[in-house]
Amino acid sequence: MTIRLNDSVKNIIHTSVQSRYLKLLEKIGVKTIEDLINYYPVRYEDYSLISPISNLQPGEKITIIGKITSFSHKFTRKKGFTIQQAEMADETGKLKVVWFNHQFLKNIISPGINIAVAGLVERQGKSLVMQNPEFEIIKTNLLILPYDREKVLTYKLIHTARLVPVYPETKGLTSKWLRNKIFSTLEIKIEDWFPPQILTAESLLDLKTAIREIHFPSSEELLTKARNRLEFDEIFKFQANGLIRRKHLEEKTAISIPVNKQEINEFISSLPFKLTPGQTTAVDQILNDLNQTHPMNRLFQGDVGSGKTVVAAAAALSTIKAGFQAALMVPTQVLADQHAATLTNLLKPFGIKIALLTGTTKIKISEHPARLATRSVAGRPENTDSQSVRPSDYLNIRQSGTPSIPSFPKHKPDLIIGTQALIHNRAKSLIDTKRLALVIIDEQHRFGVEQRGELISRGLFPHVLSMTATPIPRTIALTLYSDLDVSTLTDLPNGRIPVKTWVVPATKRSSAYKWIFDQVKQGAQVFIICPFVEDSAIETLKSVKAVTSEFERLKTFFPGLKLSLVHGRIPSKEKTSILSAMKDGKIDILVATPVVEVGIDIPGAKIIVIEGAERFGLAQLHQLRGRVGRNNSQSYCLLFSTDNLANVRLNILERTSKGLELSEMDLKMRGPGGMWTTLQHGWPEFKIADIADFQKVNKIRLIAEKIINNLEEYPQIKTVINSMLEKQVALN
Repeated sequence: MTIRLNDSVKNIIHTSVQSRYLKLLEKIGVKTIEDLINYYPVRYEDYSLISPISNLQPGEKITIIGKITSFSHKFTRKKGFTIQQAEMADETGKLKVVWFNHQFLKNIISPGINIAVAGLVERQGKSLVMQNPEFEIIKTNLLILPYDREKVLTYKLIHTARLVPVYPETKGLTSKWLRNKIFSTLEIKIEDWFPPQILTAESLLDLKTAIREIHFPSSEELLTKARNRLEFDEIFKFQANGLIRRKHLEEKTAISIPVNKQEINEFISSLPFKLTPGQTTAVDQILNDLNQTHPMNRLFQGDVGSGKTVVAAAAALSTIKAGFQAALMVPTQVLADQHAATLTNLLKPFGIKIALLTGTTKIKISEHPARLATRSVAGRPENTDSQSVRPSDYLNIRQSGTPSIPSFPKHKPDLIIGTQALIHNRAKSLIDTKRLALVIIDEQHRFGVEQRGELISRGLFPHVLSMTATPIPRTIALTLYSDLDVSTLTDLPNGRIPVKTWVVPATKRSSAYKWIFDQVKQGAQVFIICPFVEDSAIETLKSVKAVTSEFERLKTFFPGLKLSLVHGRIPSKEKTSILSAMKDGKIDILVATPVVEVGIDIPGAKIIVIEGAERFGLAQLHQLRGRVGRNNSQSYCLLFSTDNLANVRLNILERTSKGLELSEMDLKMRGPGGMWTTLQHGWPEFKIADIADFQKVNKIRLIAEKIINNLEEYPQIKTVINSMLEKQVALN
């Protein structure tokens, strides 16, 4: 039977065990033959050295080829424990080989058979022994001398006598089983999707050779070349995917929003501070995008506290003053409330009607613009402090089921701010699908592709501005966000003082608590952050119990102070109340999980303590550090760690406050997998590519651009890319 790449793996599994192995393979993401051959090893055992028995030395990892001279299968006094013992010999000597609980060996190993074993040689008394070695039967009567390596290769050994692949395993699915199946499958026809001229120009192996050598390398040199080829393919596919999405978007027609320079200048002059050079550049870039006839698709990244909201406000103002609607979606109710307060004060001089919608609140719409606008002669609002927004600044719209707002579309808001409630039915009456021209998504990595797409689809190809405070390394921006233009804020607002950061070892914890106590007595507020107990994208009950226990313990260190606790499982209303109390100065110390990582603005907080700092990446620690230093007074970050080795990494935070620099270091030290939870839902799984290499990623991107712009000249590449895009559509 002819086997093809898109065939199910059941075609290569014996019927009697098919059901069991299909479930195990599905568990590791293998459903087709193509999935199987793309299931790469995580490492290799070097059993390539083959030695005569007489030359063996204790401590060697080595392969021995010989003949079984005796075999026994013994039960022991310990229930269920068996020993399989063999003696093997070659022309130079004898070796004892022992397995434990390998009962099946009694059916396949017997005196007289030829065998190869590979493993660690150990000394037991005066004898040498190999315990639980890899092995494989050699099905030939003529045994070749072990030092004749060229002839040994004719045995086609895959578990011994070579660089032996070791795969990610799951219970019931071993590397040995996977080796057998993959080896037998590699005879399948594998067509290369890159033409010979590209392979030659880039010094790449053909695809079939690369697949064979990644699984069963003939040498270290060929293994390196196989990695290079497969890495090239992975990066190229992601680059091509992004470039095609960008190309398709550029073919769409969007509302061109004219820039009213006078209105923008008036907005900038109304601010109680001067824009930084980075903010000015970002405003120019975004307004230029809005003026185009194809949709903007821009990622706007800025360090914590760098002033992204002001730039977003300028974009929203330009859109609204041109007669259109804007929407801002944020991940949490606390952040939605905060943005509503800030933007209401920034935009109130310009008669902007703002709606706030979250999952647990009634719809709130600011009153008629004329009642909110309070301009002075200079055009500045009387009070630009976000805390000045009063409950009366909003008109509560009572609703049951779908909200009822009179006189559409006249009374629809200009700017809608909300959580993912914006993509639910109750938001439909707020959104004018013909006027929604700008969608802003804050902390966009906290939303799934479907959630972002659902909001965007409510307009007619609106312009999209995605914002993030998570510093993104250049290579990830080139790969994961290759379909986006990127604006970056690197400078902090004038007068902002960098946060002093100290790594605190366990021996200095008590003195650190005393210093914190004294600082609180002088008016400082404190965050104490406890890490998640388990590596998880969500807050588990175990983590909640741990932070609750730590909260009770900390009460003994800070007698007489007002402590409070917040974590992800506290209801939103209660969480909002606690954070409001903190903002109003009614709480001295707030103990929390990393739930406060994003967006929370407590100007009075001067100290943040991060427990178990070694469990966080540098970029995430930097974001947490951004919860303090929000005003122009000196603030402090204390990193508590009990891991002296990790402290070397943490000391980097003492030396730099630049988020992008830290993210680059994080990527190099921890890899993309260590950053993924802070970057993107749906982070692509790079099986083999090293995307920390900017030069390599950028080079492949340039090749991809050239090919995508002339795709008709590369029919095989076009077929593969189209298939990849079809799978994405099916998944979404």
